[in-house]
Amino acid sequence: MTTLLGHNYIGGQRSANGTLQLQSLDATSGEPLPGSFFQATEAEVDAAANAAAAAYPIYRNLSAEKRALFLDAIADEIDALGDDFVATVCRET
Repeated sequence: MTTLLGHNYIGGQRSANGTLQLQSLDATSGEPLPGSFFQATEAEVDAAANAAAAAYPIYRNLSAEKRALFLDAIADEIDALGDDFVATVCRET
């Protein structure tokens, strides 16, 4: 089974500064799933927005071909995590 850490991912780094943890739930049944997630703090939300704003000009200037290659690389990384990961994400999304 996939082990989810429950951290936020901000600017390429894991972050879990919040004290409130939210239980992961099966989206179809509402049943609890293993694991919980840290609620982002206001500072983490600001950091995520700032990281996105800083990254956008670089992404915006990429050609359509390079954007496609980038998105394909992301898909490959997700696929490499395996079927168990995909099934877990589908259950809790």
